[in-house]
Amino acid sequence: MSQEQGHGFEVHPWQLKWSGGVDLDMLGRTETLFALSNGHIGLRGTFEEGEPVDHPGTYLNGFYELRGLPYAESGYGYPESGQTVVNVTDGKVIRLLVEDEPMDLRYGRTEEHERTLDFRTGTLRRHTLWTSPTGRTVRIKSERLVSFTKRTIAAIRYEVEPVDEDMKLVLQSDLLANEPVPAPGNDPRLAAALDAPLVSDLATCRNYWGMLVHHTKQSGLHIAAGMDHEIYFPDKADTFIRADGDLARLTIAANVPKGKSLTLTKYIGYGWSARRSVPALRAQVDAALAMAMETGWDSLKADQVRYLEDFWRDADIELDGDPELQQAVRFALFHVLQAGARGQSRAIPAKGLTGPGYDGHTFWDTESFILPMLTYTVPAAAGEELRWRHATMDKAKARAAELGQRGAMFPWRSINGDECSGYWPAGTAGVHVSADIANATARYLRATDDEQFETECGVELLVETARLFAGLGHHDVNGKFRIDGVTGPDEYTAVVNNNTFTNLAAQQNLRDAVAAVHRRPDLAEQFGVTTAEAAHWESCADDMSIPYDDALGVHQQCESFTLLGAWDFESSVGRYPLLLNYPYYDLYRKQVVKQADLVFATYLFGDSFTAEQKLRNFDYYYPITVRDSSLSACCEAVTAAEVGYLDLAYDLLAESVFTDLHDLHSNVNSGLHIAALAGAWTDCVAGFGGMRDFGGQITFAPRLPSRLTYLSFRMIVRESKFVVAVDKEHATYRLLSGPPIDLAHHGEKFTLTSAPMSMKIPDLEYREPPKAPPGCEPYRREI
Repeated sequence: MSQEQGHGFEVHPWQLKWSGGVDLDMLGRTETLFALSNGHIGLRGTFEEGEPVDHPGTYLNGFYELRGLPYAESGYGYPESGQTVVNVTDGKVIRLLVEDEPMDLRYGRTEEHERTLDFRTGTLRRHTLWTSPTGRTVRIKSERLVSFTKRTIAAIRYEVEPVDEDMKLVLQSDLLANEPVPAPGNDPRLAAALDAPLVSDLATCRNYWGMLVHHTKQSGLHIAAGMDHEIYFPDKADTFIRADGDLARLTIAANVPKGKSLTLTKYIGYGWSARRSVPALRAQVDAALAMAMETGWDSLKADQVRYLEDFWRDADIELDGDPELQQAVRFALFHVLQAGARGQSRAIPAKGLTGPGYDGHTFWDTESFILPMLTYTVPAAAGEELRWRHATMDKAKARAAELGQRGAMFPWRSINGDECSGYWPAGTAGVHVSADIANATARYLRATDDEQFETECGVELLVETARLFAGLGHHDVNGKFRIDGVTGPDEYTAVVNNNTFTNLAAQQNLRDAVAAVHRRPDLAEQFGVTTAEAAHWESCADDMSIPYDDALGVHQQCESFTLLGAWDFESSVGRYPLLLNYPYYDLYRKQVVKQADLVFATYLFGDSFTAEQKLRNFDYYYPITVRDSSLSACCEAVTAAEVGYLDLAYDLLAESVFTDLHDLHSNVNSGLHIAALAGAWTDCVAGFGGMRDFGGQITFAPRLPSRLTYLSFRMIVRESKFVVAVDKEHATYRLLSGPPIDLAHHGEKFTLTSAPMSMKIPDLEYREPPKAPPGCEPYRREI
C-alpha cells in the first residue's frame, strides 16, 4: 500500500513506519503517534536533536503542578485548585554538530528519512541521510525504548556515520529542565503553572554521568533525573561534562573517518516523590542507572522483546480483509499497554503519557473503556490501576462529606485523587464515575479471583461507593428508588433526574456490594456494614427507577428525555463539535447526544434489556448522537454489532481505531485518545466476538461484517488462557493453558477443555441500519 493511502504511513501489520521526507506540518502528530511509554515514564516522539519540535514532552505518571481554577462566580463545594501534568526534565536530547553546523532537518537536504514504531520490539527506530548546507553528508541511526521491565529507565542508541569524507563530529547529550513549551491556550493560570514549573535543588556530574534534582513550585513534588553513557568511537575523542541549574550536558568531540561511526548509548533514569528527600531520590536514580549500565543496551532490548512476546501471546487480535485496520488495531493495543503496563498504583490518564491534553487527567474512561481490555489481557495492570483508586479513598470520602454525602465520591477528573473539574454540571454531578470504578472492581474480581486485592481494596471500594448511591438516591411515594440531579456520560444533557446509565451502574454497584459483604462477613464487620444496611442496598437496587417511554417503546436516557424538543440537525452541518458553536443552555434543552449514553448502557448492563429493547433503543438514539466525543464510536459499534448492523459496526470500529492515526478530531498533537484505542479491543472482542461477562459467566455470539473474512482474539479469565477464531460460518474455541472453562456460544453452553471446539454461527437476517445525523456519518473507508 502506498504511503498516501496510509495517511502518511506505510501499512505493515506490526509497525507504524514513516518514510520519505520530513513534513514539518506533521510534527505534532508524529510526536504523539511515535510516543513511547511504560505507564510510568512517557517520551513523546521528538527528534533527538531537539529541533524541529512541535511540543517537547517527557512525563512521569502522577507528576503535576497545582494551579488555580477559573470561576466567574464561585460556590460552596467548588474545587479550589486544578492539577496539570508537567513536562519534566528532558533526557531525549542528543544534539549533533557536523563540523560546526547543527544538524537540523529544516536546513540542508534530507536524502532519506524513516521512523518506525515497532509493536514487537517496543522501540522507535530512525534512519536519516542528511546533507548539511555546506554539502557534508552523514547517516544517522537511532533507536530508543522506555523499558517495560526496568520501569524507571529509558535508553537511546544514537549512531552517526560520515558518508563521503572524514569529519569532525560533536555530540551534546543533555538533561534539560524547564524547556520552553507552546502556550497552553487562553487560561493565564495554566500558563503561569507551566512557566518554568521546576525549581533546581541539585545539579551534579562526573565522567559520563549527570543528574538534576528539582521540585515544583506549588505541588511540592520532587523529581530526580539522571543520565549515563557508553561511547564507541573509532579513533580518539575529547569529552567533558557540566551540570548547572536546569542543564546537565555531556559533550563528545571526535574525528570520525569516512565509513566509520560514532555511537552513543544513553541511559536515562527518573524518580519522583512527594515525601522522599533529595538524597533518597538521588540514590534511587543512581541505582537505576547503575542497573541499566550493568544490564546494557542489548539485554534491555532483549528483555523488551520478551515482554512484548508475552503480551501479544495473551492479547493479540488478528484480522483478515483490511490490512490497514489490522495495523491500526495492533497500534491501539500497543498504546493501551504502554499507558497502563507499569503504572504501579498510578492512574491511567486519558492521553496516557503521550501529550499534555486534558492536563494529564484521568476520567471515567479508564474504568469503563481501558480496564476491560487490561482485565482480560494484562490483569496485573488492571489491578494496579484499581489499587491507585483505592489509595485515593480518603480523598473520595472527604469529597463526599464536603458535599453532605456518605461513602466515597471519586473525582470526575484528577491526577492525584482530588477533584479538578471547575465545571460542576459535568464534574461534580457526574457521579456515575464512582459506580464505574465499582463495576470495574467487580469485573476484575470475577475475572481474576484475586483474593488479596479483594481483601485489601475490592470490598472497601464496593462498600463505600454503594454507600454513596444509597445516600444520593431516595425512595419516592411510589416506592421507586430515584437518583436525581446528576449528569450521565452524555454531557449535552446535564443535571438530570434518573439518568438510565447512572441508575443501572449504581444498581450493579449496590448488588455487587451486597454480594461482597455476604461473601466476606469479616470485612463487612471491619467496614461497619450491618445487616440492615446491606438489606437497604438490596432494596435500593431492586427498586431502581429506569425511565421508559411506553408510547415510543424505548428507554429514556434520563427522565423526560424523549419529551425534550428536537434538535435541528440540518442547520448544524459544518458546525461540529456543537459545544464550540452553540450554548450549553440550548444543548441541554434538546434531544441531541454528544456521548453515546443510553446505547452504551445497553452494552455494559445488557442483561437489563431484552434483545428487542436494545434494537429499538439503538434505532432511536443513533440518529440523534453526533459523536462529538471520541468515545461514542466504539460504544455505538459494539451495540450495532449485537443488534445486527454489522457493516455499520465496522465503520464505527474504523472511526474509533483511526481516531488518532488519521487525526479525525484534528487534535492528536496534544496526545492520543487512549480510551478510543481501547475501544478497538471492545469492538473486536465484545462487538464482532459477542463476548459478554455477566455474573462471571463468559459468553460469545460472534459474527463478522462483510469486509472482514477472519477474526481471532485472546483472553485470560481466571487462570484460563484461550483464543477465539471466527470466520464467516464458524467459531473455533481453543484453550491455550490453564484449567477448563465454562463458556457459551450463541446461547449454547459448553466446557472448553484441551480439545478445540468448532461451532456454527447462526444465520442473521439483514436489517437496514438507521441514519446518523446529517454531517455525522461514520468514518467509512474504501478498501
